[in-house]
Amino acid sequence: MTAAVTLRPAFPEDDAFQQAVFASTRADELALAGWSHDQEEAFIKMQFNAQRQHYRAQYPQAEWSIVMRENEPVGRMIVDRSGGALHLMDIALLPEHRGTGIGTTLIRALIEEACRSGQPVRLYVDANNPAQALYRRLGFTPVSDAGIRFEMEWQPGLKREVYPQR
Repeated sequence: MTAAVTLRPAFPEDDAFQQAVFASTRADELALAGWSHDQEEAFIKMQFNAQRQHYRAQYPQAEWSIVMRENEPVGRMIVDRSGGALHLMDIALLPEHRGTGIGTTLIRALIEEACRSGQPVRLYVDANNPAQALYRRLGFTPVSDAGIRFEMEWQPGLKREVYPQR
C-alpha cells in the first residue's frame, strides 16, 4: 500500500464513524424511501447493528479495520482469513474518497496476500453495485449468482488479464 493509504484496527469508539460510512452506502436507496430524517436514522442504525451482529457471529475471527488516508479516516474494511480463503466481507469508503484509487490499492494488497498464501479472495457484491466493475478489472470472476447479489472470486495462479491501475 502507498504511504498515504493505511489500515488501522477498528475500536469501539469508531462505531459512529463506521455507521456513517455504512449510511453513505445506503444513501441512494434511502432517497427513494421518502422517509423523514428520524426514520432514516433509525433504519440505518438498525441495519448497521444487524450487519455487525451477523458478521461477528458468523466470522468471529474477522479483522475490522479503519481505512486511513494521510491520518484521516475515510472508510472501513472487514476481512476474514479463516476457512481457507481471504473473505473481503466489506469495503466501503466515504463518497468523497470513492474513485480515487484507495479501494484498488486495498484490494491489490489483499490479492498480493492471497498470492503469498496461495488462497483465493472471495467477496459478495450486490448486482447493482458499481464496484463490481473494479472487481472484474482486478481479475475477480463471478462464481455464484443469487439474483440480487453474487459471489466473486480471485484465484491465485489463474491466468487472467489484470488491467493497470488508473
